[in-house]
Amino acid sequence: MSGSLKKNSPDTCDTFCYDEEMVNRVQPEIKKVEGVELIFKALSDATRMKIAYALTLEKELCVCDVANIIGSTTATASHHLRLLRNMRLAKYRKEGKLVFYSLADEHMHQLVSIALLHSREA
Repeated sequence: MSGSLKKNSPDTCDTFCYDEEMVNRVQPEIKKVEGVELIFKALSDATRMKIAYALTLEKELCVCDVANIIGSTTATASHHLRLLRNMRLAKYRKEGKLVFYSLADEHMHQLVSIALLHSREA
């Protein structure tokens, strides 16, 4: 074994805890984010993100129109829309043989819009 010392990465702390009071105040709040990662997991798929973005451009879209917009089969579009619906990120309504989807609420619209804006600025 050589006598060299292990150097810490320049982006890590050498201190165990800098502000224990702050840690004790913030740590219990962290539980509030449990499950939120599932929203981002659902939107991390390129096809679902395209669908969500299309739903920010139009208030409501038929499954067959979504398929044409994203260049997929109706079955593929339907699969991804169903996943978004099951995650409560989208909602749907039936009109005869047609099924129309929209984003679940204004929060989803904002989330997708902000993500797109951020990607353009990054």
